[in-house]
Amino acid sequence: MLSNFVEELRWRGALHDSMPGTEELLNKESVTGYIGFDPTADSLHIGSLVQIITLMRFQKAGHKPIALIGGATGMVGDPSGKSAERNLLDEETLNKNVTGLKNQLQHYLDFNSSQANAAVLVNNYNWMKNYSFIHFIRDIGKYLNVSYMMAKDSVKNRLDNGMSFTEFSYQLLQAYDFLYLFQNQNCKLQMGGSDQWGNITSGTELIGKKNVGNAFALTTQLIKKADGTKFGKSEDGNVWLDKTKTSPYKFFQFWINTADADVENFIKLFTFLNKEEIEALTAEHNKDKGRKLLQNELAKHVTVLVHGEAEYKAAVETSQILFKGTLSDLEKLSTETFLDAMNGVPQFTITRDKIVTGINVAELLVDVTNMLPSRTEARKLITGGGISLNKAKLESSDVIVNESFLINNKYILVSKGKRHNYLLVVN
Repeated sequence: MLSNFVEELRWRGALHDSMPGTEELLNKESVTGYIGFDPTADSLHIGSLVQIITLMRFQKAGHKPIALIGGATGMVGDPSGKSAERNLLDEETLNKNVTGLKNQLQHYLDFNSSQANAAVLVNNYNWMKNYSFIHFIRDIGKYLNVSYMMAKDSVKNRLDNGMSFTEFSYQLLQAYDFLYLFQNQNCKLQMGGSDQWGNITSGTELIGKKNVGNAFALTTQLIKKADGTKFGKSEDGNVWLDKTKTSPYKFFQFWINTADADVENFIKLFTFLNKEEIEALTAEHNKDKGRKLLQNELAKHVTVLVHGEAEYKAAVETSQILFKGTLSDLEKLSTETFLDAMNGVPQFTITRDKIVTGINVAELLVDVTNMLPSRTEARKLITGGGISLNKAKLESSDVIVNESFLINNKYILVSKGKRHNYLLVVN
């Protein structure tokens, strides 16, 4: 049974635009639709999570999703939203990235169901690898004129900075993907972020001019933070879906630290909680925003979605130890559990002879760990109560750190303020 997919996106604030007739088509029949993911890295990041979740909602609404890996288009590079041309990837790197993305997408969509709307995974390299250039420009290129292509924002915004023919051709390649899927998979809909509107509608234009049927387009909002900063970035850069690139603890902390100005928007976009559940949570959250009820629910649902229940619980435990635990809590942990709890916490090493001899804490923070830029700033932060060792606040910058500070005879947990933790490992 179909549910109203477009209305679902609309109330969640995810819908940006759609071609006339798209909603009516989706409410009338089960539709095959696709979203493309270019393999620019061997992992997707949370900027891609909106599109992954869009495909999940699409499948849950009774439609058939296709996840397209851009093995061919990834060789060219999408100019949309870019101020400079991408570096072209070598074949070995590209193949590694394609494999990484395939493995990730299989975690989110149901590819194995016996249902008619089981998801499909495709790679556009498979239909482009034997398509000669001369045949491509004869069969496809003649249907989109240059003035039409140059009118697209993805092209116009790049012309002043220079744009190679390679990138200019990306729009035509993506249009052909849609035509190929339309003809071979009965795919009538392409979806993507709002920056993809030009590329997507080039596909609908091509399908129309080839006179093979009617195709449709739908785009979602690009996620923006209320303070104007870019969504999806942490202090360390991208927030990846691969736990070897961004640990589940760091991933969890990213969502926990969502600003109040953004959290009501994000919980609609990134969770599958329904409207009534979100409204009830929001009302409770607004009674005491200091409890961070919405942030905790958001972090829980997204972490479970990406990393599973066990990793979520481990991230919560880590947070409790780091932010609310005591030295005795740390000392009770086995070395293995302690290191699990510290997974994702920045680490620094120090030689044992320095600890045996003893080292001034300000020197430790500046010269050994580079946590702080100068000893003057270190002393100022310490006297202000801003530095803790093993959960105990330092009261003097004259403290000498020695073996008595070691946890499990090897580790010292350094905390700067309430949010920043670092692990010293003695070798």
